[in-house]
Amino acid sequence: MSKKPRILVLNGPNLNMLGVREPAIYGSLTLSAIEALCAQTADEVGLSIDFRQSNHEGELVTWIQEVITKSFDGIVINAAAYTHTSVAIMDALKMTDVPIVEVHISNIFTREAFRHHSYVSPVATGVICGFGAEGYKLALRALASKIIQ
Repeated sequence: MSKKPRILVLNGPNLNMLGVREPAIYGSLTLSAIEALCAQTADEVGLSIDFRQSNHEGELVTWIQEVITKSFDGIVINAAAYTHTSVAIMDALKMTDVPIVEVHISNIFTREAFRHHSYVSPVATGVICGFGAEGYKLALRALASKIIQ
């Protein structure tokens, strides 16, 4: 049996508060429920995931660098507020040579103007926004279609 491709699923600041934080925008699912959805979807499409969350930009950068040193095959990233501010995360993502899917629970283009700019999008293979937690499942399915031959 061949080894399943490994996907790093990264979540940025305040996503640990899902289910509590602005449920009208972000829904009622907790991050742990989204992790369970991701694990189930990954299993269905032949991937394995390493699901992480941090409120700290530098920790997210370090984890992205692990893609190079620990042989991950793809990234799903919801950089949250760092999407709009972090050149450091963009630069780290640029160092990788794996497909990257940027995910946002809400449609960032229907919200405040500052949310319309993403430092992640220019280095991402694709972007999924506005589909709630379903976006993570879509991202994993998209990566599986790119990685698994």
